[in-house]
Amino acid sequence: MRERKLGRTKDARKMLLRNLVTSLILHGRLTTTEAKAKAIKPLADRMVTLGKRADLHARRQAAAFLLDPVAVQKLFAEVAPRYKERNGGYTRVLRVGMRQGDAAPVALIEWV
Repeated sequence: MRERKLGRTKDARKMLLRNLVTSLILHGRLTTTEAKAKAIKPLADRMVTLGKRADLHARRQAAAFLLDPVAVQKLFAEVAPRYKERNGGYTRVLRVGMRQGDAAPVALIEWV
């Protein structure tokens, strides 16, 4: 799959995606542009898969990606156990409309 560049350098894009996934775990839903929501969907699903493994190595991998230790704790304690019977597809992207300022397509990403 082709990576979405989002008009940023590699480092800025990586940090943006890490911030968005961390916020999604902490708050449960995000409103952002459609391109950003589609870009973080596989990353958020990967974090839930790590949380379902629930071993020390998975916890360290998640902690290396997520920016907040509270998000790591919430991922392993609340988010991942909710999906222990589900085989993928942990997030959904819903189109909300257009942003007022620049008419960018806005989407809501949330846990299923």
